[in-house]
Amino acid sequence: MNTGAIVRGAIGALVPAAAAEALTRSGVLGLAPFSEVAVRFFALAADGGFLLNAADTVTAWAAGLALATVAAVLTGVLLGSVPFLNTAAGVVVEFLRPIPSVALIPLAILVFGAETQMKIALICYAAAWPILLNTIYALRDVDPLAKEALRSFGFGRLAVLWRVSLPSAAPFVATGVRVSAAIGLVVVIGAELYGGGERGIGVVLIQARSGGGADDVMLAVALWAGVFGLAVNALLQRLSRTAFRWHAVRTGDLR
Repeated sequence: MNTGAIVRGAIGALVPAAAAEALTRSGVLGLAPFSEVAVRFFALAADGGFLLNAADTVTAWAAGLALATVAAVLTGVLLGSVPFLNTAAGVVVEFLRPIPSVALIPLAILVFGAETQMKIALICYAAAWPILLNTIYALRDVDPLAKEALRSFGFGRLAVLWRVSLPSAAPFVATGVRVSAAIGLVVVIGAELYGGGERGIGVVLIQARSGGGADDVMLAVALWAGVFGLAVNALLQRLSRTAFRWHAVRTGDLR
Protein backbone atom coordinates (compact mmCIF):
# COMPACT_ATOMS: atom_id res chain seq x y z
CA MET A 1 0.00 0.00 0.00
CA ASN A 2 1.37 3.41 -1.01
CA THR A 3 0.98 5.61 2.08
CA GLY A 4 2.12 8.70 0.22
CA ALA A 5 -0.60 8.24 -2.41
CA ILE A 6 -3.23 7.84 0.33
CA VAL A 7 -2.08 11.03 2.05
CA ARG A 8 -2.10 12.98 -1.22
CA GLY A 9 -5.55 11.63 -2.02
CA ALA A 10 -6.84 12.66 1.40
CA ILE A 11 -5.44 16.16 0.98
CA GLY A 12 -6.96 16.35 -2.50
CA ALA A 13 -10.38 15.52 -1.01
CA LEU A 14 -10.14 17.72 2.09
CA VAL A 15 -9.07 20.92 0.35
CA PRO A 16 -12.16 21.15 -1.92
CA ALA A 17 -14.36 20.14 1.04
CA ALA A 18 -12.92 22.96 3.16
CA ALA A 19 -13.29 25.42 0.32
CA ALA A 20 -16.93 24.37 -0.21
CA GLU A 21 -17.63 24.76 3.51
CA ALA A 22 -16.12 28.25 3.54
CA LEU A 23 -17.97 29.40 0.40
CA THR A 24 -21.35 28.11 1.59
CA ARG A 25 -21.00 29.43 5.14
CA SER A 26 -20.01 32.86 3.82
CA GLY A 27 -23.01 32.98 1.51
CA VAL A 28 -21.00 33.06 -1.71
CA LEU A 29 -22.69 29.82 -2.75
CA GLY A 30 -26.38 29.47 -1.99
CA LEU A 31 -26.12 25.78 -1.13
CA ALA A 32 -26.18 23.67 2.00
CA PRO A 33 -22.83 23.76 3.86
CA PHE A 34 -20.55 20.84 3.15
CA SER A 35 -20.70 19.73 6.79
CA GLU A 36 -24.48 19.30 6.51
CA VAL A 37 -24.08 17.46 3.22
CA ALA A 38 -21.54 15.15 4.87
CA VAL A 39 -23.97 14.37 7.70
CA ARG A 40 -26.69 13.58 5.17
CA PHE A 41 -24.19 11.50 3.15
CA PHE A 42 -23.52 9.18 6.09
CA ALA A 43 -27.19 9.11 7.06
CA LEU A 44 -28.06 7.78 3.60
CA ALA A 45 -25.75 4.82 4.22
CA ALA A 46 -28.25 3.63 6.85
CA ASP A 47 -31.35 4.51 4.83
CA GLY A 48 -32.91 1.29 3.51
CA GLY A 49 -34.90 3.10 0.83
CA PHE A 50 -31.82 4.81 -0.56
CA LEU A 51 -29.83 1.57 -0.51
CA LEU A 52 -32.54 -0.22 -2.52
CA ASN A 53 -32.59 2.60 -5.06
CA ALA A 54 -28.80 2.61 -5.24
CA ALA A 55 -28.77 -1.16 -5.72
CA ASP A 56 -31.16 -0.83 -8.66
CA THR A 57 -28.95 1.80 -10.28
CA VAL A 58 -25.75 -0.19 -9.74
CA THR A 59 -27.38 -3.40 -11.03
CA ALA A 60 -28.52 -1.72 -14.26
CA TRP A 61 -25.11 -0.04 -14.57
CA ALA A 62 -23.23 -3.32 -14.19
CA ALA A 63 -25.52 -5.19 -16.59
CA GLY A 64 -25.30 -2.49 -19.24
CA LEU A 65 -21.51 -2.28 -18.93
CA ALA A 66 -21.15 -6.06 -19.17
CA LEU A 67 -23.31 -6.24 -22.29
CA ALA A 68 -21.46 -3.31 -23.83
CA THR A 69 -18.11 -4.96 -23.14
CA VAL A 70 -19.09 -8.27 -24.75
CA ALA A 71 -20.74 -6.67 -27.78
CA ALA A 72 -18.02 -4.06 -28.33
CA VAL A 73 -15.10 -6.46 -27.96
CA LEU A 74 -16.60 -9.01 -30.35
CA THR A 75 -17.46 -6.30 -32.88
CA GLY A 76 -14.09 -4.63 -32.43
CA VAL A 77 -12.21 -7.88 -32.99
CA LEU A 78 -14.22 -8.51 -36.15
CA LEU A 79 -13.75 -4.99 -37.53
CA GLY A 80 -10.13 -4.78 -36.43
CA SER A 81 -9.26 -8.13 -38.04
CA VAL A 82 -11.10 -7.73 -41.34
CA PRO A 83 -10.12 -4.45 -43.09
CA PHE A 84 -12.98 -4.68 -45.58
CA LEU A 85 -15.60 -4.84 -42.81
CA ASN A 86 -13.87 -2.04 -40.91
CA THR A 87 -14.04 0.23 -43.96
CA ALA A 88 -17.64 -0.73 -44.73
CA ALA A 89 -18.78 -0.12 -41.15
CA GLY A 90 -16.79 3.10 -40.70
CA VAL A 91 -19.58 5.41 -41.86
CA VAL A 92 -22.17 3.73 -39.63
CA VAL A 93 -19.89 3.89 -36.58
CA GLU A 94 -19.04 7.56 -37.11
CA PHE A 95 -22.73 8.37 -37.68
CA LEU A 96 -24.02 6.63 -34.55
CA ARG A 97 -21.19 7.43 -32.15
CA PRO A 98 -21.92 11.19 -31.69
CA ILE A 99 -25.63 10.66 -30.97
CA PRO A 100 -26.07 11.44 -27.26
CA SER A 101 -27.73 8.73 -25.21
CA VAL A 102 -30.03 11.26 -23.55
CA ALA A 103 -31.57 12.01 -26.95
CA LEU A 104 -32.52 8.35 -27.24
CA ILE A 105 -34.43 8.21 -23.92
CA PRO A 106 -37.90 8.72 -25.53
CA LEU A 107 -37.19 5.98 -28.07
CA ALA A 108 -35.84 3.65 -25.38
CA ILE A 109 -38.98 4.21 -23.28
CA LEU A 110 -41.19 3.33 -26.24
CA VAL A 111 -39.24 0.15 -26.93
CA PHE A 112 -38.33 -1.05 -23.41
CA GLY A 113 -40.57 0.88 -21.01
CA ALA A 114 -39.33 3.17 -18.25
CA GLU A 115 -37.63 0.60 -16.05
CA THR A 116 -34.44 -1.45 -15.91
CA GLN A 117 -34.43 -2.65 -19.52
CA MET A 118 -34.48 0.93 -20.77
CA LYS A 119 -31.54 1.89 -18.58
CA ILE A 120 -29.51 -1.16 -19.58
CA ALA A 121 -30.11 -0.45 -23.27
CA LEU A 122 -28.97 3.16 -22.98
CA ILE A 123 -25.92 2.25 -20.92
CA CYS A 124 -24.97 -0.45 -23.41
CA TYR A 125 -25.27 2.01 -26.30
CA ALA A 126 -23.23 4.76 -24.65
CA ALA A 127 -20.59 2.53 -23.07
CA ALA A 128 -19.90 0.44 -26.17
CA TRP A 129 -18.12 3.16 -28.17
CA PRO A 130 -14.93 3.66 -26.10
CA ILE A 131 -14.49 -0.12 -25.83
CA LEU A 132 -15.14 -0.64 -29.54
CA LEU A 133 -12.72 2.06 -30.66
CA ASN A 134 -10.02 0.99 -28.20
CA THR A 135 -10.33 -2.58 -29.44
CA ILE A 136 -10.07 -1.59 -33.11
CA TYR A 137 -7.13 0.77 -32.62
CA ALA A 138 -5.31 -1.64 -30.31
CA LEU A 139 -5.57 -4.42 -32.87
CA ARG A 140 -4.21 -2.07 -35.53
CA ASP A 141 -1.17 -1.28 -33.40
CA VAL A 142 -0.13 -4.86 -32.67
CA ASP A 143 3.54 -5.39 -33.53
CA PRO A 144 3.53 -6.81 -37.08
CA LEU A 145 6.85 -8.56 -36.46
CA ALA A 146 5.27 -10.60 -33.67
CA LYS A 147 2.46 -11.69 -35.98
CA GLU A 148 4.84 -12.53 -38.80
CA ALA A 149 7.03 -14.54 -36.44
CA LEU A 150 4.08 -16.70 -35.46
CA ARG A 151 2.98 -17.12 -39.07
CA SER A 152 6.50 -18.24 -39.99
CA PHE A 153 6.01 -21.19 -37.63
CA GLY A 154 2.90 -22.25 -39.51
CA PHE A 155 0.20 -20.73 -37.30
CA GLY A 156 -2.98 -19.64 -39.03
CA ARG A 157 -4.91 -16.40 -38.81
CA LEU A 158 -7.06 -17.38 -35.86
CA ALA A 159 -4.05 -18.66 -33.92
CA VAL A 160 -2.20 -15.37 -34.50
CA LEU A 161 -5.28 -13.46 -33.34
CA TRP A 162 -5.63 -15.58 -30.20
CA ARG A 163 -1.94 -15.81 -29.28
CA VAL A 164 -0.64 -12.37 -30.27
CA SER A 165 -3.26 -9.79 -31.24
CA LEU A 166 -5.77 -10.26 -28.41
CA PRO A 167 -3.19 -10.41 -25.57
CA SER A 168 -1.51 -7.31 -26.95
CA ALA A 169 -4.80 -5.41 -27.27
CA ALA A 170 -6.30 -6.55 -23.95
CA PRO A 171 -4.79 -3.81 -21.70
CA PHE A 172 -6.13 -1.11 -24.01
CA VAL A 173 -9.54 -2.76 -24.10
CA ALA A 174 -9.48 -2.71 -20.28
CA THR A 175 -8.79 1.03 -20.41
CA GLY A 176 -11.83 1.43 -22.65
CA VAL A 177 -13.93 -0.46 -20.11
CA ARG A 178 -12.81 1.92 -17.35
CA VAL A 179 -13.77 4.94 -19.47
CA SER A 180 -17.10 3.33 -20.33
CA ALA A 181 -17.84 2.64 -16.66
CA ALA A 182 -17.81 6.38 -15.94
CA ILE A 183 -19.95 7.09 -19.00
CA GLY A 184 -22.40 4.38 -17.97
CA LEU A 185 -22.88 5.92 -14.52
CA VAL A 186 -23.69 9.31 -16.03
CA VAL A 187 -26.13 7.72 -18.47
CA VAL A 188 -27.98 5.56 -15.94
CA ILE A 189 -28.60 8.48 -13.58
CA GLY A 190 -29.59 10.70 -16.50
CA ALA A 191 -32.02 8.04 -17.71
CA GLU A 192 -33.57 7.84 -14.25
CA LEU A 193 -33.88 11.61 -14.06
CA TYR A 194 -35.42 12.18 -17.47
CA GLY A 195 -36.96 8.81 -18.23
CA GLY A 196 -39.06 8.39 -15.14
CA GLY A 197 -39.41 5.07 -13.40
CA GLU A 198 -39.91 4.05 -9.81
CA ARG A 199 -36.43 3.09 -8.64
CA GLY A 200 -32.87 4.38 -8.83
CA ILE A 201 -30.59 7.16 -7.63
CA GLY A 202 -32.12 9.52 -10.18
CA VAL A 203 -35.55 8.88 -8.64
CA VAL A 204 -34.15 9.86 -5.22
CA LEU A 205 -32.93 13.13 -6.75
CA ILE A 206 -36.35 13.80 -8.29
CA GLN A 207 -38.09 13.13 -4.98
CA ALA A 208 -35.69 15.44 -3.14
CA ARG A 209 -36.27 18.21 -5.66
CA SER A 210 -40.05 17.82 -5.70
CA GLY A 211 -40.10 17.69 -1.91
CA GLY A 212 -38.91 21.27 -1.56
CA GLY A 213 -35.47 21.22 -3.11
CA ALA A 214 -33.51 19.72 -0.23
CA ASP A 215 -30.10 20.53 -1.68
CA ASP A 216 -28.25 18.73 1.12
CA VAL A 217 -29.97 15.48 0.03
CA MET A 218 -29.30 16.11 -3.65
CA LEU A 219 -25.64 16.89 -3.02
CA ALA A 220 -25.25 13.89 -0.72
CA VAL A 221 -26.74 11.61 -3.38
CA ALA A 222 -24.37 13.14 -5.94
CA LEU A 223 -21.47 12.38 -3.60
CA TRP A 224 -22.60 8.77 -3.34
CA ALA A 225 -22.69 8.55 -7.14
CA GLY A 226 -19.09 9.78 -7.13
CA VAL A 227 -18.14 7.18 -4.53
CA PHE A 228 -19.67 4.41 -6.64
CA GLY A 229 -17.74 5.62 -9.67
CA LEU A 230 -14.51 5.87 -7.70
CA ALA A 231 -14.92 2.38 -6.25
CA VAL A 232 -15.65 0.77 -9.62
CA ASN A 233 -12.75 2.57 -11.28
CA ALA A 234 -10.38 1.44 -8.51
CA LEU A 235 -11.64 -2.14 -8.82
CA LEU A 236 -11.25 -2.20 -12.60
CA GLN A 237 -7.81 -0.64 -12.32
CA ARG A 238 -6.71 -3.24 -9.79
CA LEU A 239 -8.08 -6.09 -11.91
CA SER A 240 -6.33 -4.70 -14.98
CA ARG A 241 -2.98 -4.46 -13.22
CA THR A 242 -3.34 -7.98 -11.87
CA ALA A 243 -4.47 -9.54 -15.15
CA PHE A 244 -1.98 -7.64 -17.30
CA ARG A 245 0.95 -7.32 -14.94
CA TRP A 246 3.38 -7.66 -17.83
CA HIS A 247 1.92 -4.49 -19.33
CA ALA A 248 2.10 -2.68 -15.97
CA VAL A 249 5.77 -3.67 -15.65
CA ARG A 250 6.51 -2.36 -19.13
CA THR A 251 4.76 0.96 -18.52
CA GLY A 252 5.97 1.34 -14.93
CA ASP A 253 2.40 1.46 -13.56
CA LEU A 254 2.79 -0.84 -10.54
CA ARG A 255 1.09 1.22 -7.85
